Amino acid sequence: MQLSDEDTKHMTVAGLNLIGQALSIYDSKLRLVVSNAPFQQMFALPDRLVTPGASFADTIRHLAESGEYGDVGDIGAFVTEKIEQARAFRPHYMERTRANGRTISVEGSPLPSGGWVTVYTDISAYKAQEALLRTRAGVLSDQLLTHAEQLAQTNRELAAMVAMLEETRRQLTASEARARLTTEMMPAHIAHVDAAGTYTYSNQRLSKIIPGTPPDILGLHIRDVLGPQTYGRIEPILEAAYGGDASVKEFTDPDVGRRIRTAFTPDNAGGVYILSMDVTEETQTRMALQQTRRRALAGQMISGVAHDFSNLLTIILGLQSRLAGLPDMPAEATGLIDGTLAAAHRGGALLSSISQITDRRTLRPATIDVCTLMQDLATLAAPTLPPGISLALDVAPDIGSVFLDPGMAQDSLLNLILNARDAIGTSGRITLAVRRVHDTWIEWQVHDTGPGFSPSALEHGLDPFFTTKGAEGTGLGLPMVYDMTKLAGGDLRLANTAEGACVTLRLPYRAAVAVSGGLVLLVEDRDDLRALVRDMLMELGHSVIEAASADEAAALLASLPDIALVLSDIQLEGSTTGIDLAARLGPQGPALVLMTSLPPDHPLFLRAQRHAPVLRKPFTRGDLGALLHARDLAAQ
Repeated sequence: MQLSDEDTKHMTVAGLNLIGQALSIYDSKLRLVVSNAPFQQMFALPDRLVTPGASFADTIRHLAESGEYGDVGDIGAFVTEKIEQARAFRPHYMERTRANGRTISVEGSPLPSGGWVTVYTDISAYKAQEALLRTRAGVLSDQLLTHAEQLAQTNRELAAMVAMLEETRRQLTASEARARLTTEMMPAHIAHVDAAGTYTYSNQRLSKIIPGTPPDILGLHIRDVLGPQTYGRIEPILEAAYGGDASVKEFTDPDVGRRIRTAFTPDNAGGVYILSMDVTEETQTRMALQQTRRRALAGQMISGVAHDFSNLLTIILGLQSRLAGLPDMPAEATGLIDGTLAAAHRGGALLSSISQITDRRTLRPATIDVCTLMQDLATLAAPTLPPGISLALDVAPDIGSVFLDPGMAQDSLLNLILNARDAIGTSGRITLAVRRVHDTWIEWQVHDTGPGFSPSALEHGLDPFFTTKGAEGTGLGLPMVYDMTKLAGGDLRLANTAEGACVTLRLPYRAAVAVSGGLVLLVEDRDDLRALVRDMLMELGHSVIEAASADEAAALLASLPDIALVLSDIQLEGSTTGIDLAARLGPQGPALVLMTSLPPDHPLFLRAQRHAPVLRKPFTRGDLGALLHARDLAAQ
């Protein structure tokens, strides 16, 4: 049976009353919190002064007026002095003889939350024993007896000090435990290194921020923990922190591909505090948003120029056609006319390429099997390769199915293969490899056995209109791949190897949603849309239950453990969104897909991509089936 608060209070007071010593506790505002019966009996206090909330000043005034302290003269000044001593309370032990001739010891200790506790012990019997000992032991010198008395008092003072230190140690231990629990709950690695670079403190988050690092790093050097490459990236900033300069640095861990933001704060003893956070998803979202804004700005700047230039090309083509139809045209003019027409047509094609970069493109991600994508890509690329150039595929066995825009990925990779073909010439080898990088990226690498990138190509290869193909190149191939990659939150890098060039394309890894049949919870606040999507799901072989809000969906999830998939709109009725619902599901919940009509650069859209695949409205049953990896897509 659990005791009530009132029962606990009565039992505590009863226990204190059984103690032979008098005890009182006052809070920081000099009000009585609790006292026991011996306290009232020892000082003959009225009931009002032993009631919780009684004033310390009233108690001192009563004791002074009753003669407890002897003749004190000015009682008001005496009370004021005692109050000032109480406000600046310090641990103490003292002995005093009362007006009634009895001797008491007074032992006081401050409390961590403010206020103090005081214990009063009647030591008259001890003093009488000491006097009797002095009388009967005349052979002992007065110096020895005095020393014994001093030792006894010192022992009592030391006992009081030990009790106070034990309480302080307990409070420090509790405070340290709370501080460590707080640091363990934070989604960041918090550590301290001394002047030699050795870890003296660390929470358990480093292996989650940088996978592959050891779990226990205390006593290890930071270089050995992070590895030479990562340490080399932060070493200049760490050295600056040792010199007293606080700073923040972002870097990409080369092994796991995670983007890490680290803050370095010097301490006063020559060491450095380090706070590290994984900002990979934030960086991916920021890159996608920046690229969307760049595209919008470029589109605004180019659209007007492209319109006027198109008109000029139309006029040139028309005039040249009329000129070619004139009678008695000199034979040498025909070549000039054909050259002008070819240049005008090439200008038109160039305008089309520019529009592909600047026009708004909507991501259409779907669930795709990477092995199938690679085989399809090889089939598309094969007819474009000369007989002397081979294409080899290297697919990691654990790649499985992922969630991305298949058209964008295929266009980008095919462009890279064709660029490698042009670089090789008539004979050589192209290798297309794909792997998963720590559930952060899906990474493709296109290797070729050509001459590699020139220094200028490595520096400017992603700039629009830069080309090494002379008149045959537009300089828009790699920039278009770069643009699509950044739009998806990925990254594109150019490099050379011992055999030739290497282009690395990384896209954010999103695990595929594999649901075949099963119960689906559809969360949509518009009745007409909910009915339409419900019919799509049922045609794909799913049983469906419906909700109009995140709160209603959460209630259904709690009562129906058989739900295999949650398909929810981002914007729902009420203040709770589909993103909030995703946070409630957690990693152990059913599969989740979000849907929205928001543009890709909307903050809610960008936040949603961190939690689940996002299906853009409007969509067809085929789009939904492709996303869910459904098997029956016959009637689309």
